[in-house]
Amino acid sequence: MKSKIALAILLVLVVACALAGVKVMQIKTLMSAGASYAPAPEAVASAVVRQEQWPNSFTAIGSISAVQGVTVTPEIAGTVVEIAFESGANVAKGDVLVRLDTSSEVAQLRSIEAQVDLAKLNLDRMRTLRQEKTVSQSDFDTAESTLKQYAANADNIKAIIEKKTLRAPFAGQAGIRMVNLGQYLDAGKSVVSLQALSPVYADFSLPQQELAALKSGMRVRVTTDAYPDRSFEGTLTAINPDLDQQTRSVGLQATFENADQALRPGMFARVEVLLPQEQTVLVIPATSVLSAPYGDSVYVIESKPGKDTQPQWTVRQKFIRVGRARGDLLTVESGLNAGERVVSAGAFKLRNGMSVIENNSVAPKNEAAPKPADS
Repeated sequence: MKSKIALAILLVLVVACALAGVKVMQIKTLMSAGASYAPAPEAVASAVVRQEQWPNSFTAIGSISAVQGVTVTPEIAGTVVEIAFESGANVAKGDVLVRLDTSSEVAQLRSIEAQVDLAKLNLDRMRTLRQEKTVSQSDFDTAESTLKQYAANADNIKAIIEKKTLRAPFAGQAGIRMVNLGQYLDAGKSVVSLQALSPVYADFSLPQQELAALKSGMRVRVTTDAYPDRSFEGTLTAINPDLDQQTRSVGLQATFENADQALRPGMFARVEVLLPQEQTVLVIPATSVLSAPYGDSVYVIESKPGKDTQPQWTVRQKFIRVGRARGDLLTVESGLNAGERVVSAGAFKLRNGMSVIENNSVAPKNEAAPKPADS
């Protein structure tokens, strides 16, 4: 009986060892297959890091302002009896915009003008009598002073009447009117915005270390989000004589003709002051750059020996420092060399050492001044 039990145990052990050996062989086979497995290369678009001559420039953020721009307000309170403009209309200098009720002042003016006429007659009579020496010099001076006083009162009423007629102080475009007929206006109440749109200014500032290179007459280029495919050329016309004591920056102003009135006061603007000399820069597509809190990086495409002596392409992440932007391109200040190839599309799915294949057939062209077909 004992021999039978021992034989059964031996058989079980043999079977277990056999199963374990088979399992070990299977695991080794899987591990060998995993070690030799190579994932399919990722398809990416590429671009060559190249040197270009870019105009050297200073960049800043600014805003557009009108050469002439005001909000028309009355100096004297009154009731609106006439609105002589349409919202958004172009008006000439001196055009009537709004008239306030002047009936009371007109009546006062007639009364005072009558007093002026009487004072003139009285003065003429006094002058004749003075020549005949029948009145004193004091009486003549009193009559002359009375005429001047009445004339001054008449001029004051005329000035009030004129101030109740609101006129355009310069030629420009009227905004949306903010008053209605019959409305009582307090002094200083806004009536309408009036802006001269050609030319316009771009106001911005630069750090004090750039001051030595700035001169009036330099070319200035402006871009704005309202017209992403367009740039505006102007001239640097004013440099502040003093600097901001808080930021140590100098205030600047450029003038733009703005013949089509595309630029409007209050617009956000990216300003670029173009210096006379050009600068040699390395440029890459902006789509190549992966931004992260710890820095900007790109994937550089490199070759390594492959099967059948055919090279295989892999990627390596490199950290870079970017500089200026122009259109679809960025300048690289450090981290890359001219002639290197970087991934320009598809970088988000890569990691160090991955195999890639290049496919530039569908990648858009990167340009410094892009003009999209549907713009």
